[in-house]
Amino acid sequence: MLASLLNQVPLFTPDDVEAFLPLWKKRYTVNRGDFLIREGQVEQHLYFVESGALRLYLPTPDEDICVGFAYPNTLITSFPSLVTQTPSLYCIQALRRSELLAISKTDFDLIQEKRPVFGKFWRMELEKALVGKIEREVDLQLPDPAQRLERLLRRSPHIFQLVPKKYIASYLRMTPETLSRIM
Repeated sequence: MLASLLNQVPLFTPDDVEAFLPLWKKRYTVNRGDFLIREGQVEQHLYFVESGALRLYLPTPDEDICVGFAYPNTLITSFPSLVTQTPSLYCIQALRRSELLAISKTDFDLIQEKRPVFGKFWRMELEKALVGKIEREVDLQLPDPAQRLERLLRRSPHIFQLVPKKYIASYLRMTPETLSRIM
């Protein structure tokens, strides 16, 4: 699955893909409810989701604040921890049994140095992620819960097939009851 996606990236030659794939050395299976990363761990990997669904959340004394999801053909990591190599404030938990491939931060950094096309690819991925985060920031500023839901469905129409409603409600910063009422 990863090879198929990488072969679709116009920047990459077949030689680039061949050099990159073996670096995704670790395979993880995370059962429903189990954690890929817990608060306090230092993130060492970038993960590619082959199957399943996961949530990224900030645990607080009052509630778990859901800040994102990952599902097949997406990447996930505790990004602040990966970049700064400090303990993660976030948890990554499987919402269903999930299969992932992982590349270490060290290997990912090295290939970007050896093959600048991967640095360009990563920058483009970060740019897309930043655009998504700005969209999310706008969503959270909207006072109308129905508008927040509508914008989410426009971006991720498949989300209700993958993620339980209580986590979508948390992501949209509303109660599950409010979400049920506006659906």
